[in-house]
Amino acid sequence: MNNLDKRIADLPPSLYRTLSQIDELNGQWKGGLNLSPQMLGRLKQSALATSTGASTRIEGAKLSDEEVETLMRGLSMQKMRDRDAQEVRGYYETLRMIFDSYHDVDFTENTILHLHNQLLKYSDKDERHKGQYKHLENEVQMKDQAGNVLSVLFKTTPAYLTPKAMNELVGWAQNQVKADVNHPLIVISAFIVEFLKIHPFVDGNGRLSRILTDLLLLQAGYAYVPYVSHEKIIEDSKAEYYIALRKSQTTFDTKQESILAWAEYFLNVILEQAKQAVALLTAEDIEKLLSPQQLKVWTYLGKVREATPGVIAEDTGVARPTVSQALDRLLRMKKVERIGQGSTTRYRKL
Repeated sequence: MNNLDKRIADLPPSLYRTLSQIDELNGQWKGGLNLSPQMLGRLKQSALATSTGASTRIEGAKLSDEEVETLMRGLSMQKMRDRDAQEVRGYYETLRMIFDSYHDVDFTENTILHLHNQLLKYSDKDERHKGQYKHLENEVQMKDQAGNVLSVLFKTTPAYLTPKAMNELVGWAQNQVKADVNHPLIVISAFIVEFLKIHPFVDGNGRLSRILTDLLLLQAGYAYVPYVSHEKIIEDSKAEYYIALRKSQTTFDTKQESILAWAEYFLNVILEQAKQAVALLTAEDIEKLLSPQQLKVWTYLGKVREATPGVIAEDTGVARPTVSQALDRLLRMKKVERIGQGSTTRYRKL
């Protein structure tokens, strides 16, 4: 039994209760899906923008979901020089390809290298190393919202051992899928935490791990993935994400290896994603699609003719960044319209 097998051999029953909940919700999604193709298309488009914005912001980018969507509506390559915009476009196009073509994607090392190349396709700074395993040592860092390094979480697999480590990891995952003995979500969880421990590329490891999560979830039969963003759930619990990674990965190569901290976090993210997906099936009105804070913004706009984000924040007590995110979502849902630009921008209910 290798280390990867040992890590998933003795997980507690509480994890399997979470797995049962996720699978039950996945069954509800498949059995109760009665949303129109038009609605599913809008949900997928929204999830693409949300996932792209969230995943790139985790790594220090600053574009909002609305800015991501605007960017993807036809920005010319002459305007793609900004690093955030380059990373956003690469993520968006790679994720869209996964959503549209996951059935035709073979899970191999070559696929991972190709996805990395596509992810960094527009990134000028990554031109020399995209699609290639690292040749220099790197480390896992915790960053704040401005992209500043807060701390070094742990050292990663040495560059000279990376090709061997990746070959073994992908081979293990392929064998697990063929054997169909362990639950696929446990296998995906173990794969992702080891992938991030290896940190096989110079840059883009975090973003690629989330792309691979989407791919593996879809190939395992979790069909709601393109309609609800797991990346956004991670962004909203970013501190817990890093803590869970550190707790598990610092046990690797010791006598007490354990992925429990990471598996608990990861499965709770997927459970929340499944809950949000099933909520879409029974949403008879917009209130069922909004968080409590978003609902405050929506309700307020129903009482006034129009308002600026600052006024909305002041009158509702909702934090200004949360107001902006709520307005971004309502715009994508075609429930509000924006009037004006810059500091005089106002919003009103449609």
